Amino acid sequence: MKKYFSEYIAFVVSALENGGADLAELRSEMLVKIGFMQHERLVHLLVTILFALLMFMSLIAFFVSENLGMLAAAALMLALLIPYISHYYFLENGVQKLYALYDKACGKTGRMED
Repeated sequence: MKKYFSEYIAFVVSALENGGADLAELRSEMLVKIGFMQHERLVHLLVTILFALLMFMSLIAFFVSENLGMLAAAALMLALLIPYISHYYFLENGVQKLYALYDKACGKTGRMED
C-alpha cells in the first residue's frame, strides 16, 4: 500500500508540475483516490484502536490475575501496535498531502467545486 500511495502522489506531483495532464480529469481521479485512501485510513484507524484496546485489556487482566500469559499477550499486542501506528501515520500524512495537491490542482483551473 505504501508503494502504491507513494507512486500515486509522485504521479500527481509530476502531472501538476509538467502540466501535460488534463486537470479536470486529474481532479476527478484524485477525488476517487482520496476516497479510497480515506477508507483505507479509517480501516487502519479502527484496527489500531482495536489492538490498543486489546493491549490495555491484557495489561489490566495481568494486573488483576498476575497471569504471565496476559503479559505475553500484552507484549504481542504492543509489538503489533507499533507497526499499525506507523502505517496509520503514513496514511494520515499521505491523505493530507493529497488534499493539498487537490487544492493545488483546483487553483490551477480556478475552480474549487466539482
